[in-house]
Amino acid sequence: MLIKQAPAIRSSEITSRSFYLRRREFIRAASGAAVAATAGLFGGVRARAQVAGPGVNPALLDVRPSPFSTDETLNSYEDVTTYNNFYEFGTQKGDPARNAGDFVTRPWTVTVDGLCNRPGEYDLDDLRRRQPLEERIYRMRCVEAWSMVIPWVGFSLAGFIARMEPTGNARFVEFTSLEDPEQMPGQRFPILPWPYVEGLRLDEAMHPLSILAVGLYGEMLPNQNGAPIRLVVPWKYGFKGIKSIVRVRFTAEQPRNTWQISAPREYGFYANVNPTVDHPRWSQATERRLGELRPRNTLMFNGYADQVARLYDGMDLRRNF
Repeated sequence: MLIKQAPAIRSSEITSRSFYLRRREFIRAASGAAVAATAGLFGGVRARAQVAGPGVNPALLDVRPSPFSTDETLNSYEDVTTYNNFYEFGTQKGDPARNAGDFVTRPWTVTVDGLCNRPGEYDLDDLRRRQPLEERIYRMRCVEAWSMVIPWVGFSLAGFIARMEPTGNARFVEFTSLEDPEQMPGQRFPILPWPYVEGLRLDEAMHPLSILAVGLYGEMLPNQNGAPIRLVVPWKYGFKGIKSIVRVRFTAEQPRNTWQISAPREYGFYANVNPTVDHPRWSQATERRLGELRPRNTLMFNGYADQVARLYDGMDLRRNF
């Protein structure tokens, strides 16, 4: 069910693309040389991940600001690209930035199947060209009680779903990540049951806040952040944001996600940010914004309650965690 949208953020409150461009120019001048990564990403050559700052990856053109963006202060590019959960590349927060540099993200296809009228294999660049890109500045919260504010670039998950024409029996959307132990060293170990799987109820997936992200800071998504395409659902905990998606399947039954399978006492299907429901090993009542010393109170639905609370009318959110 779609509910009222967030009030439009004034354009003056949204970090502009020109600001990013000026930052790029400063970084280039300070380093004395621009980093040439474009050919590697678009040509299918192994492109090494770098985290110096914006300007490393190819810019995404014709990106429009989104009315759903928050006006909170952004985390730095370094924060966003060096402190990541991406177990396919290692379990430590810095492992993805260290280990994902050789990950090949072109060519890339997404398989769509299940209860829909337009199944098939879709080229990611074709999908991206057919849907308008927006910059979505979202506050994102991880289960481990830390958070960031990230300027994602992506396209509407609802628009993607509408194009695939799910049938009347479809009630859920299941997402599957790439399984490739040769490129993803973390998959060589039974840390989790591979490949990584996540899911949303169809009405959650169709909500205008949900996006498929292909970039951040106005540029193509760095490998360590889930390149080339990942899910962003800002009112849920970070583990719902499945990365490097290769399959989207429409189902009648609720899929079981990877962490739910691995630790059902600790992780549920919905994963809505909820300060009243503690993780079995720590409180979820407070969070620490990366880069800040003092904790802040966790907001229900991560601060997006006005937009999404009605999706869960009548549900026991302590039971359906």
